[in-house]
Amino acid sequence: MPYKRSVAGIAIKGGRVFIAKRPPGGDLGDKWEFPGGKLEPGEDDAQALIREYREEFNITVTVGAFLGETSFLHDRCVYLLAAQRIELPETPVSLVEHSAVKWVDAETLIQQDLADSDRSLLPFILPLLV
Repeated sequence: MPYKRSVAGIAIKGGRVFIAKRPPGGDLGDKWEFPGGKLEPGEDDAQALIREYREEFNITVTVGAFLGETSFLHDRCVYLLAAQRIELPETPVSLVEHSAVKWVDAETLIQQDLADSDRSLLPFILPLLV
């Protein structure tokens, strides 16, 4: 079965994590997510995150530690989803591909309507939100 690799950027500051809301429409419309995306040919996780955050928010992130990885099935393809720690710059983000962003604590994060794939990353993220 074919597989694709995706990476989610996990920005944590002051016990809160950065999440973004997808625009309406499609399978994941109006769901909250840890921003990131699929790797393009020749990219590693860090390069993909830098590209995705530039495309989606018009910012340049600094990529840090690998946090963990899960897998899920979508359209008869296995996706490997890695969580990678990132640092956001202090500049404001532009909402190019999302309808909203926010910083949330662990309790609020659990209550969000997260995409299932992103929810699978919570075991790696929740311990860091203390």
